[in-house]
Amino acid sequence: IITKKIILSFIPTKESPLLISFFYRYIEFLLKLRFCSVNVIQEYTPSKEARTVYFLNHNYWWDGLLPLYLSKKYFNQNIRAIMEYAQMQRYPFFSRIGAFSIDPASPKSSIKTLRYALESLTKKKSCLFIYPEGKIVPVSGKTSVFQNGLSWIYQHTEAVDFVPVGIYIDHSKYNKPELNIYIGNLVNHYKILSRSVLTKLFKNDLDTALDKSRKISYQVHS
Repeated sequence: IITKKIILSFIPTKESPLLISFFYRYIEFLLKLRFCSVNVIQEYTPSKEARTVYFLNHNYWWDGLLPLYLSKKYFNQNIRAIMEYAQMQRYPFFSRIGAFSIDPASPKSSIKTLRYALESLTKKKSCLFIYPEGKIVPVSGKTSVFQNGLSWIYQHTEAVDFVPVGIYIDHSKYNKPELNIYIGNLVNHYKILSRSVLTKLFKNDLDTALDKSRKISYQVHS
């Protein structure tokens, strides 16, 4: 009997503390080089041993660099992040700084990713960054579509904080853009709700955080 081995499209993390430290400094340099200012409003600060899931909008190339920057500068937590499989194939070094892949086209691979995410959250001071939209969505007036992975993780965890993070790049005032980041407060929804309802609630949470990130420039300059 010949059995066919199923190869899942999944790339795990292969963290390098040395590379994480170097890349954090490199990201700081890039942010100073490319933006006239980085403005952050932080409502949530993790407790000493907190485990946290941060969910972010995904409108810019920069989104892939910000989790490491935020986790080191503002949260002091051990980072992992979910990244699209195709992007990790293109930029494999992300696995060295805490990213692991998800392939939305493969349900079996996606389940492996979600279980890997749960395992990542078992340690104290762990954090996970997730983009519920699943891919880069251009900034527009259209409503983005959330995947259900965030709700699945929420229903399968205990004593884990869930926090929305809104990111907005403002090109309107200077020759260099401003990077505005709003870190919201932890959210608390009933886990017994259906996954589709939870997904809508998380979308509302992130829409609120994104709206507040758009207003940061006015607060800074008023």
